[in-house]
Amino acid sequence: MRARPAVPPPPVLYKDALILVVDKPAGIPVHAGPGGGPNLEDCFGALRFGLPRPPALAHRLDRDTSGCLVLGRHPKALRKLGRLFSEGRVEKTYWAVVEGSPPATEGRVDLALRKETRRTGWRMVIDERGQAAITDYRVLGRTPDMTWLELYPRTGRTHQIRVHCASLGCPVLGDAAYGARRSAPLHLHSRAIALPLYPNRPEIRVEAPPPRHMHDALRACGYAEAT
Repeated sequence: MRARPAVPPPPVLYKDALILVVDKPAGIPVHAGPGGGPNLEDCFGALRFGLPRPPALAHRLDRDTSGCLVLGRHPKALRKLGRLFSEGRVEKTYWAVVEGSPPATEGRVDLALRKETRRTGWRMVIDERGQAAITDYRVLGRTPDMTWLELYPRTGRTHQIRVHCASLGCPVLGDAAYGARRSAPLHLHSRAIALPLYPNRPEIRVEAPPPRHMHDALRACGYAEAT
């Protein structure tokens, strides 16, 4: 039997006694789906850093989304992280390059979402009977046909940012599932995360550099640091 391809451990952006924040690469699922295959959890054994068990996921990112991903280093840490995420106390910041431009330089999308399953698969759709979903955004730069957005999801629904951007008439570049016309890798990145993990200490804030496949579009929109 051919061995399953190994997934190298992602760069560690932050480490302490409770958590790791890693820089998830685009194109790799965080855990095995029904069909199996390579996934990020395969490499967590290399991220023990002296502890008896590997870390575990505190939340999820889509397969094609890159950037900040939080892991709990042991069960107590995971319980604490679970409370922070469920109570909405974790601040998440995303960057996206979208086709076209939103109707305003900043704003809020407040549109409920539900999962719709079809014979060909599933997708998230806007439905007032669905789960509440809120995303704030602001424009950081643009070209005549693309816009660089900073987005703050206030809820954590599946594909929330992707559907909300599409609802503004500006789907995420490369997101054919929600209306993007240009063929490209998904231009959606978990740029930063802030966690109030320890009482009487400043929140932990971690940033992930944008992935290489987003550099050209970001530079075109005015981002000067991508090289």
